[in-house]
This record gives sequence, structure tokens and C-alpha cells, in this order.
Amino acid sequence: MNIYKTISLLSLLLAFNVFVMAQNAVIDTGKVQLVQEYKVKELLEKHIEINSKAAIKGYRIKIHFGSDKNKAKDIKAKFISKFPDIAAYEKYDQPNFNIRVGDFRSKLDAYKALKEIQLEFPSSFLVQDEIEMPNLLIVN
Repeated sequence: MNIYKTISLLSLLLAFNVFVMAQNAVIDTGKVQLVQEYKVKELLEKHIEINSKAAIKGYRIKIHFGSDKNKAKDIKAKFISKFPDIAAYEKYDQPNFNIRVGDFRSKLDAYKALKEIQLEFPSSFLVQDEIEMPNLLIVN
């Protein structure tokens, strides 16, 4: 037999053997192993971190603004005790302390909450604002 045919035949058998062994390994474990460079993982984590802090345009309800910091903190605490499910934000725009509440994507949702909040805070009103992205459930 020709030496080239022998080498070709051995190479073919070796390749087939490796292929069959690889198939058996996948079938036996039923798991997929992802092999990637560590920099790819770092970039993906950075991407998730940046996007988790992203804000979108939406609406909030302004329940207070004034120059007295203590009064603003008291009103925020009162709001949190009355409406624990709605987020409250304190922001200082010189010379006033603003208390804004909620993260509403639509004006209709904000308006529904406004009607309920106005029972406790009658001078509250809607404002357009950058709102927090809603938390998404991430399954690993």
C-alpha cells in the first residue's frame, strides 16, 4: 500500500475517533460548556451595569418643594409611611428641596396615582422626569 494512502487512512480514522468521542461526551453530560476569554465576561458585566442604571423618560409626582430641608425630609418620611410601594426621591435644586415620587412610564398611570396621592398631599402635581428602569428578573 502506498505510504500516502496509509497516512490518509490513519488520519481519517483518528479524526473519526475524535468526532465520535466528542459526540459521546456531549450526549453523556447533557451540558454545554462555554469557553470564552475573561475580557468578554468583563465587558458583558460592564454592559449590564451601565444599562441597569439607565433612565428613561416618564412621569413623577411632585409632592413638595421648598427651601426647608427638614420639612422636605419629614414630608418624604410621611409619604413613605402612607405609600410604601411607591418610590420617593429627594432632589436639591438650589434653593429648593424637591420631593418627587413614583416611576410612571405613562401619563395615565401617573394620573391614577396622583388622584390617590392628592388625598394626602393636596398640592401635588405631575411632572415629566427621568425615571428608573423597572427591575427585570434575570435567570442564570
